[in-house]
Amino acid sequence: MTADVRVLVVDDDFRVAGIHHDLVSARPGFEALPSVRDIASARTAIRDWRPELLLVDVYLPDGDGIELARESGLDRFVLSAANDAATVRRALRSGALHYLVKPFEARTLQERLDGYLRYRNLLAVESPLAQDTIDRALGVLHGAAPTSSRSGTQQLILDALADGGEASSVEVAERAGVSRATAQRHLAELAARGAVTVSLRYGSAGRPEHRYRSGSS
Repeated sequence: MTADVRVLVVDDDFRVAGIHHDLVSARPGFEALPSVRDIASARTAIRDWRPELLLVDVYLPDGDGIELARESGLDRFVLSAANDAATVRRALRSGALHYLVKPFEARTLQERLDGYLRYRNLLAVESPLAQDTIDRALGVLHGAAPTSSRSGTQQLILDALADGGEASSVEVAERAGVSRATAQRHLAELAARGAVTVSLRYGSAGRPEHRYRSGSS
C-alpha cells in the first residue's frame, strides 16, 4: 500500500484555505497538511513537512504564488480568481498541472485530485515506461475521454491486466492507479461480460485469492 500524498494548501483567505483543505482531506489517498497563508510560511512548510502537491493561489501577501510553486519543484495546481490569459499561460508554462478559477464546485477539485492520484500511480514504477503508459497517465491527469465504448476506468483496468498478465484486485488497483474497491467493482462487471476471466489461488491458510486475467489473453 502506497503512502497518502501530502498536500499543502497556500491561500491567504483562511476560509477558502479551510474549504480546500477539507476537500483534500476527504479524498482517499491524500493527507492534507495544515494550510499556510503566505510565501514565507509556505517555504518553511515545504522544508519541514515535505509536501508532494501544492494547491497555491497566485496573489499572496508577500509575493507571487506561481513563482513559489515553480521554485519548489513540486507538483502543483494553481487555484486563483485570476482568469486573465497571461496569468493562466504563465502558470501552465511554469509547470502547473491544473489551473482552477475560483470559485469552483467542490467536485471540480475532487475530480482533479482523483485524476492526479491515478497519474502518480501509473508513473510510480521502477522499470522503463512504455509510451502507452505515459499516454495513459497524461490522459487520466487531464481527463481525456476513453477511446472505446467501455468506461475510462474499465479500460485502465484492462490495460493493467494486459501489461502484467494475471493479477489480484490489489495488484490491478496499483497498476491502474485506482482504489481496490473501484478495481473490484469494475473487475466484477468485466468478468460478467466475459472481458476478464477469474480463477482462484489457494494459499496455505485463509480464504482463496481471486486472480484475474484479460479475456483476450
